[in-house]
Amino acid sequence: MSVIDDSIGQTRQHDMTQAFAALQASIAGEVLLPAEPGYDAARAIWNAMIDRRPGVIVRCRGVADVIDAVRFARARQMPIAIRGGGHNVAGHAVCDGGLMIDLSRMRAVRIAPEARRAWVEGGALWRDVDRATQAFGLATPGGLISDTGVAGLTLSGGLGWLRARHGLSIDNLRSADVVTADGRLLHASETEHADLFWALRGGGGNFGVVTSFEFELHPVGPQVTFAAPIYPIEAGAGPIRFWREFMADNADRVGSLIEFSTVARDPDFPREAWDRAVYTIAAVHVGDPDEGEALLRPLREQAQPLADFSGPIDYCDLQRLFDAQTPAGKFRSYWKSAYLAHLDNALIDRVLAWNAARPWARSLASIWAFGGAMARIAPDATAFGGRTMPYMYSIDSIWRDASDDAANIAWTRGVWEALQPDGHHGRLYLNFAGHGEDGEALVRAALGSAYARAAAVKKRYDPDNVFRFNQNIVPARDAEPARW
Repeated sequence: MSVIDDSIGQTRQHDMTQAFAALQASIAGEVLLPAEPGYDAARAIWNAMIDRRPGVIVRCRGVADVIDAVRFARARQMPIAIRGGGHNVAGHAVCDGGLMIDLSRMRAVRIAPEARRAWVEGGALWRDVDRATQAFGLATPGGLISDTGVAGLTLSGGLGWLRARHGLSIDNLRSADVVTADGRLLHASETEHADLFWALRGGGGNFGVVTSFEFELHPVGPQVTFAAPIYPIEAGAGPIRFWREFMADNADRVGSLIEFSTVARDPDFPREAWDRAVYTIAAVHVGDPDEGEALLRPLREQAQPLADFSGPIDYCDLQRLFDAQTPAGKFRSYWKSAYLAHLDNALIDRVLAWNAARPWARSLASIWAFGGAMARIAPDATAFGGRTMPYMYSIDSIWRDASDDAANIAWTRGVWEALQPDGHHGRLYLNFAGHGEDGEALVRAALGSAYARAAAVKKRYDPDNVFRFNQNIVPARDAEPARW
């Protein structure tokens, strides 16, 4: 480097240092640079594979901080990443070299119990929402893990236990406050910026920084009925085939999945069950407990279970059940999914074979049953697209050592690719989409016929693709008109 180049570099560094100082002076939150205490903790997220270093982290305290951060980054052409809960497996919350907007200090939840509404800040976790709503015997559909971020889960759909009765998270979203790429704060609803509101429901984090969500609430709990018989994988296809027929008859009343796993060395399980490959038929009924117990009982009687954790359970405890399987920052993860057109006997047999050969015991896989309330939404009502797929298969590979990365990713992708002949038009759930390496083609497949309209909305609100650290929707090209 020449003396002139070195001088220019020092001048730029001095200018940026002054700019960061000015930003810190203007906001209520905190500006963290790489050399400062707290920076490494702030950039750490749920998936231990992700090790990116933003140029600056802005820990926002309110909407004004978010606006200032977006405008700061735009003025300097810095890439922007948005951290809500930091739980997304692809690590989209953090970028290399750019500006990371950290909403983790914005977790307030306000409840209007008579109106059955909740207003939730963009950095909240689902446990924050569940605790606040359950104080009034209410809930809105969230995920299956309590430390999942509300924003990330909701914007890509929001699959959880309540989907049979109350649909997806997006089906219960009534409005959102959004800081757009030009630094404006917009209120999006069915009557205000309706195109943006449509796109937020299933289009991921493509359209702005959502600082507040308004959700509709429903009477739930404080207890629900839970079925959780754990069958050895040697029990074979019989219980799964029964579950398939059971769910065909009860899709409106029961939220359910089958999870394939390995029994932990835990005193809650019989010692003879430790380290055995198993599957759990997990099902939730909301309503009269006697009705729920009678309805779910047959799921527990299809073979001899190794253990059975069925019974009434507090809704908040239900939402925390899977937390211990995937503790934040402890394991490396790569997840894929595929919506299925069917679940015939041959596919069940293949799923059993795959789960007998998982490369690491902590890895999980699940068959999700769809239908019910989530299936009654019109395909053009949200950017999530059509709801006619009856099942989803997710492959949640989780391991400890970096030396095992290639083997686990290859195995996961191999199963995912083998599922494609059984898939529903190549579609998948954007929250379980790998690390984003499949690019635009994957997002097009996920949204299906909704993609072109979403791309048109992207062009209107983010024509320069400022918000691109996500499952990215490319702004519509002039030659590709939207199909409304």
